[in-house]
Amino acid sequence: MKGIIIAIDGFSSTGKSTLARQLAHKLNYTYVDSGAMYRAITLYFLDHSIDLSDKVQIVKALEHIVLTFIDNKISLNGEPVDEQIRSMAIANLVSEVAALKEVRKFAVAQQQAMGEEKAIVMDGRDIGTTVFPRAELKIYLTADEHIRAMRRYDEMKIKNPTISMNEVVENLKHRDLIDSTRDVSPLRKAKDAVILDNTELTMEQQLEISYQWALERMKA
Repeated sequence: MKGIIIAIDGFSSTGKSTLARQLAHKLNYTYVDSGAMYRAITLYFLDHSIDLSDKVQIVKALEHIVLTFIDNKISLNGEPVDEQIRSMAIANLVSEVAALKEVRKFAVAQQQAMGEEKAIVMDGRDIGTTVFPRAELKIYLTADEHIRAMRRYDEMKIKNPTISMNEVVENLKHRDLIDSTRDVSPLRKAKDAVILDNTELTMEQQLEISYQWALERMKA
């Protein structure tokens, strides 16, 4: 069967990364977490006190950023940063960073290069609309807002026991607003994407549904 590109888009905490990682493993495909790329860029900007309103600073900073994936985990300039990028400090700023035109151009170019050989699963906000508009399979993942908040809270409290549900809810609302209203590549469902609502699905169920969709496209 032919190798295809699988794009998975959706709001934060819908489980995109989990599904993409599991689907890539099941298909023996490459998995790319585009969100981790934007988080790593945000980490660099924070560490180097980059002014997000200064385009010159932003462009110069991007010239010093090299992003790679080793064992499906992001590295920033050769250093693994998968743990560092999961903090609330990064979560609170990543949508603003990802909305910057210069940042998106930088990241999208790298993402498209990664997909040249196909046999890839990538998740994010604009994968099926901007990065790979001709992807053979586009999945738009969705879930109930309360379920999304509970998932993110359970994830964050392991690393930050003092975090409150209110903080998580407000963070999700903030990110949803920016992701869906930004000028460059806003989050939206691609016209040819299939919707997968996983509110009441187990991880095994959503994986099987996605796997069958992938097999259909691979045989076409």
